Amino acid sequence: MISKELVAASTVPLVLSVLSGGENYGYGLIQQVRALSGGQIEWTEGMLYPVLHWMEKEGMIQAQWRAAETGRKRKYYSLCENGVAALQSEKQQWIAVHKTLMTLWKPQPRLT
Repeated sequence: MISKELVAASTVPLVLSVLSGGENYGYGLIQQVRALSGGQIEWTEGMLYPVLHWMEKEGMIQAQWRAAETGRKRKYYSLCENGVAALQSEKQQWIAVHKTLMTLWKPQPRLT
């Protein structure tokens, strides 16, 4: 399992990335991220929904209540223009972190 801190830090870029592929509802986001991570990233509804509300308030995503196939109402989330820009910024930041870690973790020649 991935640490709670890393899961929390990656929530916004993961949500933005999933929504860049099309709208989704909260539980659908939880299921998709769990599947994509091979079960290593486990979100709870209590953790995700405050983040979604914050992202909506910040203008990154918008929400719309609609009836699902089952007839039950669900809140569907989609990216706003600010969300597309935020995703690009998040990508750049995470790529910089990734590159730095890969450089640090590359096997170094042994000094004799």
